[in-house]
Amino acid sequence: MTELTVRDVVTGYSRVEILHGVTLSATGGEVTCVFGPNGCGKSTLLKAIAGVVGVWSGSVRLDDADVTGLPSHRILRHGLALMPQGGGVFPQLTVRENLRIGAYSVPSRDDRRERIDAVLEDYPRLRERLSVQAGNLSGGEQMMLAIARALVVRPRVVLFDEPSAGLSPRLAGEALGRAAALAERGVAVLMVEQNLREAMRVADRVHILAAGENRFSGTPTDIESDRQLMELYLGAAT
Repeated sequence: MTELTVRDVVTGYSRVEILHGVTLSATGGEVTCVFGPNGCGKSTLLKAIAGVVGVWSGSVRLDDADVTGLPSHRILRHGLALMPQGGGVFPQLTVRENLRIGAYSVPSRDDRRERIDAVLEDYPRLRERLSVQAGNLSGGEQMMLAIARALVVRPRVVLFDEPSAGLSPRLAGEALGRAAALAERGVAVLMVEQNLREAMRVADRVHILAAGENRFSGTPTDIESDRQLMELYLGAAT
């Protein structure tokens, strides 16, 4: 079973240290959620794991492979895909073109076509919209496209950076449900979310960051009450 292991990761921007030795793991078949107040380093953590931000010290391992410090395209080939906040679709390109970009690392043209067709079987709405520019899709459709594009490479780990951001309550629940559906297929899902209540419903494991450090690691049942959750979230409890 796939295992993503992050150990004692320190990183930041320029000379400003943002993460001060964060440790966590995500396992295939589970949704692992990372919570914390704005500015605590959640998105920086995902970027460091995906190779977008350099790791100053510590390690990132995907099963037996040490992927610490590898460029993002090489980490992608190891089976780890990052879905940035807002999905990161290319608004001027069509749905088809966005999916082709998702498959750029697949060497065989026939394999690329096969993988895109397989994804479209799961997302028939996108098949109907293949010639539509992504910027003309609804917010829910753009999120669907972002997830489908990530799945083209058949990742073992998917990192979600606030998949519900900017969506209506109904669409937010749908986005989180799609993340949970990936875990049911055996994918390791590591998700940063601000929508605590909804995310807790799909989470198997929870990590809470405060000021760039681990505040809590455990399961949702380890958190006894909403009050304790908020105290942990705000960094007021130990």
